[in-house]
Amino acid sequence: MSVLLSVRDLSIAFGSHVAVERLSFDVEAGETVVIVGESGSGKSATALAIMRLIEREGGRIAGGSMLFGVDAPSDLAKASDAQMRRVRGNRIAMVFQEPMTSLNPVMRVGGQVAEAIMRHRGLSRAHALEEAEQAFERVCIPEPKRRLGQFPHELSGGLRQRVMIAMALACRPQLLIADEPTTALDVTTQAEILQLIGSLQAETGMAVLFITHDMGVVGEIADRIVVMRKGALVEKASVERFFSRPFADYSKALLAATPRLGAGGPEAPDEGETVLRVENLSTSFGTGGFASKASRRTIVDGVSLSVGRGETLGLVGESGCGKSTLARSILRLVEPDRGSVEIGGRDWMALSGDRLMTARRDAQMVFQDPYASLNPRMAVREAVTEPARIHGLVSGREVRDLAVSLVEKVGLEADCVDRFPHQFSGGQRQRLAIARALSVRPKLIIADEAVSALDVSIARQVTDLMLDLQQREGLSFLFISHDIAVVERVSHRIAVMHAGRIMETGRTDDVLRAPRDPYTRRLLSAVPRLPAIATEERLSGQYAANASAWPEVEPLSA
Repeated sequence: MSVLLSVRDLSIAFGSHVAVERLSFDVEAGETVVIVGESGSGKSATALAIMRLIEREGGRIAGGSMLFGVDAPSDLAKASDAQMRRVRGNRIAMVFQEPMTSLNPVMRVGGQVAEAIMRHRGLSRAHALEEAEQAFERVCIPEPKRRLGQFPHELSGGLRQRVMIAMALACRPQLLIADEPTTALDVTTQAEILQLIGSLQAETGMAVLFITHDMGVVGEIADRIVVMRKGALVEKASVERFFSRPFADYSKALLAATPRLGAGGPEAPDEGETVLRVENLSTSFGTGGFASKASRRTIVDGVSLSVGRGETLGLVGESGCGKSTLARSILRLVEPDRGSVEIGGRDWMALSGDRLMTARRDAQMVFQDPYASLNPRMAVREAVTEPARIHGLVSGREVRDLAVSLVEKVGLEADCVDRFPHQFSGGQRQRLAIARALSVRPKLIIADEAVSALDVSIARQVTDLMLDLQQREGLSFLFISHDIAVVERVSHRIAVMHAGRIMETGRTDDVLRAPRDPYTRRLLSAVPRLPAIATEERLSGQYAANASAWPEVEPLSA
């Protein structure tokens, strides 16, 4: 194979801060190179630099070269804006992590994909829309013709990500840069997208530079791996070498933090009171602004479930199956059509006004994106104590004391209460969201994809925190996630949801080892499997003393 992209001694700076320092790696035509590392390691900055979008984020290329092309490579680091406009979206395409901020909120998604096709392939709008519909079909978007006319806010997170992938692949690029493209996707959709990218690689010779924190995905798609930490290169290796003989201690730590399906769940708590009981709950939405009953679409269809004190019920299912709508319906953030919800022995469907507000102390929610759910203008001391202040539980000088106790409870330093959300990493912000939920001492926390956007080591810390809080506080959790290995690790029981209905519920081990429903079996078969990896002894710190026993890891290229 020939080298398509050669990055040499790349350095990226934001002001005086060096985010990436002297990074070198190659991507060959038709291969997949995966960059892994924690938040802040410089992975996304590297991708933005290759696309020459880093300047728009306030950064700059401080040194190095990025030679792109097989026959007559050109240095992207020195390319003009006009040259990059011909490259972006055509020869190099990128899929970003957060599709909602990448898609135009006031433009229909079909038009956005067609716009890219018209610009680079010179097709008429009518033909471009036909191509866009075919692109939607290729990435498994249901009802593709109808979806063309929808706006981004009308789609689930998973569907928005599929639109972004369709747009990136529409012009058949030579290099696809994918920055956490499957983070928001369920395992079946993720498997379909990875298979799609693989088939396009085989068909067109497209190379992929893939950024992810999901080690299962790494093992599934990678030819070679680049490990980054704090802006520096830690390790380069083939996928076989990385999983069987990781050289760097940091690589071993990443693998040790990776949840493995089949590792088993927590011990079941003693049977006690039922904190949450849902019976025959249904929720529907209208398809238009003044939709009649006949035009309403059922999203949650007759769901029944329960959660006991000190218990975690994991809720899994594909994107768009109704998991998040169910969570919001339980808390009356959207109004159900029928059914009953009891939390702490109170009938929530019979409550309204001040009585409902008072009842909300018993149940709090942790959302997927903590940055979006934390007020950027509020200091941490105000943000984490806001529910307690709303319920009149704290005032005046007590606010700071409560804030300090809450952030310390979730493993953060006391002096962080004077900082603002943007000054924290993603994992730290999620800890702050959990601290805020704890401020009213709830009986139930609903965690809606609370760790899906976090890298493996940070997600492990957050789930460890949740398990610890459950032991100490007797908390109950409804834990919603598309990552079945994470769900297994934290859940005593699992409920599987599909098309608005609960297909199967049972003890974690029973559901995962002997699933009864065909849909559950399909979900489990789509979970990416880790290759044979180094033993726990090798991954542990005890093995670090013998690291010299490993041969040097060969670089990706000379």
